[in-house]
Amino acid sequence: MKKFFVPLMLLVLLSGCSASGNWGWYVIDPRTNGGWTNIKFLISGMGSTILISVIAATISIVLGLIVALPGQSGNRWLRLINRIYVEFVRSIPLLPMLFWVFYGLPIVFKSMGFNIPIDPFWGAIITLAISDSAFTAEIYRSGIQSIARGQSEAAQTIGLNYYQTMRYVILPQAVRRILPPLANQFIYIVKMSAFASVIGMQELTRRANELVVTEYRPLEIYSLLIVEYLVLVLIISAGVRWLERKMGADERV
Repeated sequence: MKKFFVPLMLLVLLSGCSASGNWGWYVIDPRTNGGWTNIKFLISGMGSTILISVIAATISIVLGLIVALPGQSGNRWLRLINRIYVEFVRSIPLLPMLFWVFYGLPIVFKSMGFNIPIDPFWGAIITLAISDSAFTAEIYRSGIQSIARGQSEAAQTIGLNYYQTMRYVILPQAVRRILPPLANQFIYIVKMSAFASVIGMQELTRRANELVVTEYRPLEIYSLLIVEYLVLVLIISAGVRWLERKMGADERV
């Protein structure tokens, strides 16, 4: 059913392109020069959205693992650091964090004697990576704890320390189980990248906002924006399902 949704949505949009009255689908009608120009302008922001999401997700996966591992150790202070980080970061809404990183972090750097400006591109990446890392750490935690305790005990009996046990025994098994929720987090990052538009990042949502200001057709333009995000998410979902089958994460017969 999903594979018919996008063509159906496009058909509905285009069916009103020549309609009169309050409808203004002509602004995104590919059959006209103006409509095709607007469509290309909107789509041109997709590259930035994808690039921001991929870099932020990669950093989040690494940072989430770094945060998760101490939380599984026997040291109470390491576990406390893990809980403080996760609870603190999860409690901050994305938009205020974005403003703090973009406007506040350069001031913090300057007070420390470093002149490090943050542009909208890296401001969005840093914010998304930090915000998502807390959720990624919890995904790692649940995946690690789902592995039978006997696996860790067996590794210890052959002389492996904590980090060797994680690297060679626990994590290879946990990755298969955490792949689906990690994919969901990547989809979350793609959607949350829209907030980068408020600090001037030229991604999908920013392009749509600029076009609305010039064309005064918010319904039609934001409808196409929704379709763009829908196509991205469907492509990601299809790729994740393929990866699950390759890694054996999909255990259905």
